[in-house]
Amino acid sequence: MVVMVICLALLKLVSGPCCPDVKMAPVGEGVKMAPVGEEVKNVPVKGMVTMVDLGAASCVPCKMMAPILDKLEKRYQAKAAVVFIDLRYNQEAAQQFRVQAIPTQIFFDKDGREINRHIGYMNEEAIVAQLKSMGVQ
Repeated sequence: MVVMVICLALLKLVSGPCCPDVKMAPVGEGVKMAPVGEEVKNVPVKGMVTMVDLGAASCVPCKMMAPILDKLEKRYQAKAAVVFIDLRYNQEAAQQFRVQAIPTQIFFDKDGREINRHIGYMNEEAIVAQLKSMGVQ
């Protein structure tokens, strides 16, 4: 109930005339989209620091993060994997990654160990800081 109220409040906040500069790009436009089904088991990417964003294309904070993820995926190409999993199409991933709310960002080290977890919108600076703390330049 509380999550629903927060999501509705966010929707009202970013969709109203108070925030005309907010870009609502489609999630996964340039970001690696995890395949549907069994292939999600290949996430995190072996041998590479991985940021997994678990959300849905219909989620307002997820849409707000899409351009950030796209930019970071290009910036960290071959240095870190940035993966978006749409839980509407990969429902088993919600259980696999123990997702309680969306969006959820999970950072894995090169060995596949979870290092950090964040729930909610995460700005570019916070993502970059987390990746840097994990040795990604």
